[in-house]
Amino acid sequence: MPHSASRSLKPVLRTRLVAALGLGLTLTTAWAGAASYYLIFHDEMLARFVSRQSAMQYTYEERLDTLQRALDRATSDHTATRSTIETRLSTLAERQAVIERRQGILTGLPGAAAESDVATTGSIPSVEPPPMPTRPQKPFPTPELRMHSGEWSGGRAVDRAENVDTTILARLARLERSLDHVAERQSRAVARVAQRAGDSADRFRNLIARTGLNPARFEPAIGGVGGPLVPLPADGFETSLAEARRQIEDETHLRRVTAALPFRQPLPGEIAYTSSFGTRLDPFTRAMALHTGVDMRAEIGAPARATAAGRVTAAEYAGGYGNMVEVDHGRGLVTRYAHLSGTAVSVGQRVEAGTVIGFVGSTGRSTGSHLHYETRIDGEPVDPQRFLRAGSELVFAD
Repeated sequence: MPHSASRSLKPVLRTRLVAALGLGLTLTTAWAGAASYYLIFHDEMLARFVSRQSAMQYTYEERLDTLQRALDRATSDHTATRSTIETRLSTLAERQAVIERRQGILTGLPGAAAESDVATTGSIPSVEPPPMPTRPQKPFPTPELRMHSGEWSGGRAVDRAENVDTTILARLARLERSLDHVAERQSRAVARVAQRAGDSADRFRNLIARTGLNPARFEPAIGGVGGPLVPLPADGFETSLAEARRQIEDETHLRRVTAALPFRQPLPGEIAYTSSFGTRLDPFTRAMALHTGVDMRAEIGAPARATAAGRVTAAEYAGGYGNMVEVDHGRGLVTRYAHLSGTAVSVGQRVEAGTVIGFVGSTGRSTGSHLHYETRIDGEPVDPQRFLRAGSELVFAD
């Protein structure tokens, strides 16, 4: 029994040995094949891997280089823009100082008070430097250069810097336009001052001319003048300012001349004329004669007043004039007050317009109480009513 069992196990063991040897041979063959494949294709796989890595690195470096150039260009543009902004800010500050100086000049011009508010409507804008952005830093080769959703973060920084520059330039443009508007209003205001002064000067000039006087006789004497010609810059404000000053000076001079002329009435209230200037029938001879003045009805003792400032050159009894006062107003202009009952001034005395120089009477060649009033230019009698009518348009500060 044992011998026969031994014989039956041998085929089984042999079968298992053959299977094990077959499996080992298969594994050895597979290992040998894999090793052979690796040895054969190793260089090609490595080359492909290196190629892919090189392509990725090249793409990354190319993108970095593109961004670097963009940032360098943006930095250069920003630097130029910053320089432009600083230059424009400096110019704006200078213009603001000029406008403030002009406003002070305009406010100080006679008759410019009404224009001051008009010239500065909305007030002069303040030129303050807008906030300047910091210069963008170069990100290469810092780790901030990462790609998010296909967009470089450094590109957004460039866009932000450009947006800030655009905002600052727009604000500067608004400030420049605002200063332009203020400058235009100032030029118009000073032009209106010049126009008003010129119109006033013309009115005084016409008023003087209506008396028969040539306004040129009152022009101040001018000495020798000269010098190189230095044209003014083409500036509307400066040109208008020079014209305004000339017109104001002219108007002020003519106003003073007018104030010095005998435009006031020698008697208060409404004047009643009893005899006019010129040819008339003489009350004593009943023949035609020249009447060198005008006669004004008044009660004895009524005060007679100087019609303009001047110096008394006569205060005495003068024949047909009776008691007479003569006042020299300068520039060949003289007034006389005759038939006075008495005088209140003395020769050489300085009198102002409205000063009582004597009292109405009927002395000398007179038929009754009245004031004989004369106006003489360069010794020749002229109609006093020329001055009195013109003076009626004036308002005197008593």
